Amino acid sequence: MLYAFELSGEHEKLPAAEVLACLEIEGLEYRVHSLMDLCLVVDINGEETELEKTLKSKMTERLAMTHHILKVIGISESRPEAILELAEAFKPAGFIREGQNFVVRAKRIKHHVDFPGEPLEKKIGGCIYRKGFRANLKNPDIEFRLILSEKTVFGTLISSVDRSAYEARNPQNKPFFHPGVLMPRVARTLVNLSRARPGELFLDPFCGTAGILVEAGLLGSRVIGIDAQEKLVQGARMNLEAFEADYALMEGDACRIPLKAESVNAVVTDPPYGRSAAILAESLEVLYAGALSEIYRVLKPGGIAIVVSDKAAFEYGEKAGLRVLEIHAQRVHRSLTRTITIFQKD
Repeated sequence: MLYAFELSGEHEKLPAAEVLACLEIEGLEYRVHSLMDLCLVVDINGEETELEKTLKSKMTERLAMTHHILKVIGISESRPEAILELAEAFKPAGFIREGQNFVVRAKRIKHHVDFPGEPLEKKIGGCIYRKGFRANLKNPDIEFRLILSEKTVFGTLISSVDRSAYEARNPQNKPFFHPGVLMPRVARTLVNLSRARPGELFLDPFCGTAGILVEAGLLGSRVIGIDAQEKLVQGARMNLEAFEADYALMEGDACRIPLKAESVNAVVTDPPYGRSAAILAESLEVLYAGALSEIYRVLKPGGIAIVVSDKAAFEYGEKAGLRVLEIHAQRVHRSLTRTITIFQKD
């Protein structure tokens, strides 16, 4: 069955990568059908009722860079005639039941179509009305959605991600605030890309105020944080307590992690940039080399480690024995572009 993920525009590649990582975490077998601007269509295997239960609950709760999940009716060229032909031809069974009412919403993606969405919504609504269903614009049972990208995806809304929950966890809204930390949606996306699972050990050896650990903890991971500054460890504890995480914290050195070899399932960390590294080591190079060597030691075989930095970290990870899977750049502002390096221990 085809399902579409209506992606956010926060990054060119991370939203789609996050969806695929979450499908893997949930043990779902899938094939990428098509990737368009702000829309990923995936063919997912499984019994429909159980599959949609997983998409509505577990996937929706995990995802950060997705707006909506759709059950796909069909895909057409992004021309009004082709879209209307698709709507006329679709069979209601499996998408809307007798007695249910509906609404049609169209989402134009950037510059990919040169026609307005509202007249198309009305025409598609007419197609569905003629199949025996009534419209309800205020409180519909079923929402039909059109994603107007390079091609048009027509489907019914399965669930929507509550992105306001991430806004509520913005750094300034937590009990302890310190500037320069990752925003919750980015932190959650990186946790998902690490394939962190409930009950498994998750490590951040430069935990700061625990922004990354909070997101992993909310997903059920047992989180461990280390930071060299006592003030930040105390602040991290306040934040983790506020979100009732299963955690352990310690003041210490990321280059000397007090954990057994191959004891950690996943690592995501955002080390200090530039001059602030002098707090922890004689140079940024020494800090990165030592920390990545320790991350390699404590990470289980097959585990993923993600390092966010203001410079390429891949050379330090490769020297430590880690394999580079992906490297992404994220522009924060004019003077800062983060590099997100995803490693795996073979």
